[in-house]
Amino acid sequence: MTGAVGPSLDGGVSNTIGGGVFFHAVVQGRDVQVVLPREVTPALTGLPPASPVFTGRAGVARTLRDGLRPDQPGGVQVVSAVAGLAGVGKTEVVLHTAHRVLAEGWFPGGVLFVDMFGYDPDRRLSAGQALAGWLSAIGIPGEHIPAGEQDRSRLWRSVLDAYTRQERRLLLIIDNASAEEQVRPLLPADARTPVLVTSRHTLDLDARLHDLDTLDAQASLDLITRIVAGRRGPDDPRLLDATGLAELAGLCAGLPLALRIVAALLADRPHLHPHALAGQLRDDQYRLDGLSRQQAAVRAAFDLSHQHLTDAQARLFRLLPVNPGPDIATGGAARLVDLPEQQTTRLLADLHRAHLITEPAPDRWGMHDLVRLYATDQQTHQASGQSDDRPPDDSHSAETETEAAAARRRLYDHYRHTAATATAHLHPTVPADTNVFPDRKRALAWLDAEHTNLIAVAITAPEYQRPETTTGLAFALVDFLLFRRHFTDLITITTRARDICQQIGDLQGEGAAWNNLGLALAGVRRFDEAITAHTHDLNICQQTGDLHDEGTAWNNLGNALAKIRRFDEAITAYTHDLNICQQTGDLHGEGQAWNNLGLALAGVRRFDEAITAHTHDLNICQQTGDLHGEGQAWNNLGLALRQVRRFDEAITAHTRARDIYQQTSDLHREGQAWNNLGNALAKVRRFDEAITAHTRARDIYQQTSDLHGEGQAWNNLGNALAEVRRFDEAITAHTRARDIYQQTSDLHGEGQAWNNLGLTLAEARRFGEARGSYQRAIAAFTATGDTATAELVQGWLAELPQPQRRWLGFR
Repeated sequence: MTGAVGPSLDGGVSNTIGGGVFFHAVVQGRDVQVVLPREVTPALTGLPPASPVFTGRAGVARTLRDGLRPDQPGGVQVVSAVAGLAGVGKTEVVLHTAHRVLAEGWFPGGVLFVDMFGYDPDRRLSAGQALAGWLSAIGIPGEHIPAGEQDRSRLWRSVLDAYTRQERRLLLIIDNASAEEQVRPLLPADARTPVLVTSRHTLDLDARLHDLDTLDAQASLDLITRIVAGRRGPDDPRLLDATGLAELAGLCAGLPLALRIVAALLADRPHLHPHALAGQLRDDQYRLDGLSRQQAAVRAAFDLSHQHLTDAQARLFRLLPVNPGPDIATGGAARLVDLPEQQTTRLLADLHRAHLITEPAPDRWGMHDLVRLYATDQQTHQASGQSDDRPPDDSHSAETETEAAAARRRLYDHYRHTAATATAHLHPTVPADTNVFPDRKRALAWLDAEHTNLIAVAITAPEYQRPETTTGLAFALVDFLLFRRHFTDLITITTRARDICQQIGDLQGEGAAWNNLGLALAGVRRFDEAITAHTHDLNICQQTGDLHDEGTAWNNLGNALAKIRRFDEAITAYTHDLNICQQTGDLHGEGQAWNNLGLALAGVRRFDEAITAHTHDLNICQQTGDLHGEGQAWNNLGLALRQVRRFDEAITAHTRARDIYQQTSDLHREGQAWNNLGNALAKVRRFDEAITAHTRARDIYQQTSDLHGEGQAWNNLGNALAEVRRFDEAITAHTRARDIYQQTSDLHGEGQAWNNLGLTLAEARRFGEARGSYQRAIAAFTATGDTATAELVQGWLAELPQPQRRWLGFR
């Protein structure tokens, strides 16, 4: 059951929408905030570390770096594309460059990195999927991420424009793309945001091309030597075997991927001599007829490294591709191979030293796509009892197929059960198991880290006859996906869960899936579809006689109805929910029902009843210890009190909400509370205090990069400044608000800013400018269809040069 917090009816502050099926206290508003973080850090966006051993690429790295220099003559090249063979080191060059320019401070906004997996058909990302990930990473609420790729691309370019306007220059890295259609929608609209692209092909892009060739003989030798010296020390006597090392380097065909693997073999085995290893590598290459020299070099390096693995290492290596996501945590790998985590950690470290796996983030492990394909082949060979040089032996097949299936069962069950344990921490009324996750923060950290894997598992599970994994994850992840606003993911997995429940005749599960689908559809503002989904759920609940779930269905149906201003129907729905919660003794649900009912009552201007409803919600939140819900209740109560001119009580309510948000470290909602408090203070003409409150709100919105909220704060600040005749500062504030509303395409807000600017200019006796501002306000309101306000402003324009003081806001 979801709750909601809405705006005041005089255009009050709008909050951020959210919700969940588990009575999670959330916030909703008429206008959704676009929150940009102060900095996009490499950890947030998945920028892998650069290898400490980097050689032979100084020229191309310098060229790439110079192309990103912000002060270079002629401007920055928008797109730089690095192309070359698989395993030639394209990603390493780009990562090395990215880390260098970040250290130089050239990109104060940070870096956004995405691996498109362009040559892996099972994991290949579309441009739309990559855009959704990037938009989510930089703080765009899920309800503002469109469903269509073209719309996402337009929003993305607007966001990039917002970053550059704030002088927070970003660097974009699109790695491992296989086609132009994976790249074009991700590109910026102008040259202010540079992009680095890697591909095995020369893509048809308007880009500066950098063809990466294989390493020459000296660079190949340097790479092997530096890796061995770094692991064994510069006094390792084998480093004096120049002939053997050169022979070994030559057999790797200048490919860094192969060179790193054979260097790791030498480093891990101090008694293995370069000449002997070169002989083994040459013998393996002789078997590989029909392959190019580079293909043979990589495959032989893989084979050679694999032959040196222990049974336990080889088993982990071949089972790692069972995980359908981009990487795997140590805990997941331990479940995959059914070994203690400490032992699995050692095995992973062994594979990492062998350069067979990567560590894109601490305690997370990935594979180069060529290595992943090789590991999958080994799984197939093992299943058929076949090595590269032995004929098939069917006697091994059943045992190894059981091994792979058992690994998948263990891993998928691990994800399913751990997800359920973690999401229990997001539920305010259900006891959570603190043995796995001691607190909510750590549970959320696990869910964030495993988010991509969890969705991939839910999608792929039916292919392996595990539909219960899909339904289990779809239901377990609802609260998390709503909380983080991953609405598109929720729609995807919940639709699959609904179809599975329909196929097996699970009516209760189908109803729950309809409910969750409705929440996700409302999250992306597809309210008519959400109403249909909740109506399906309601009918099923009434059919099965599940009174508790029926209350949830009525509540969520009411939320969807309220969003399209069908308040009378919403009031009916919330009243049904309220009655059911009281009948079943669901106290927390009753509080949420009172909250939502209060908002709907305010929507039809029944403010006294709204105050009663929010007071009931406040009492229940205090009784149940729901501190966040209490802050929400105080906030909404204050908005309703202000509507009936009980301003002192409204000031108290907003002050309590502000204090709770400070206590819970909810900085963004603290800014909203300051803004509401300033509005209430202005109503009792405590303008100096209102100026302080709106200034604090503005600073918080800037700190949290909420551009739309910042516009509201500037608008209210300008109104308060004008009231104390600080006209120059008020004109500056309204101008800033106008500019922000224009930037965020909020035409109605822009009209309010033009009106308030016009009024302030008139107060300052700048009547010609005031007329122009009023005319712009009238045009904006007319364009939005708000003819009533347009007519009001037209009347005020006619009153010049002595208009009455009528601010639009305070908002």
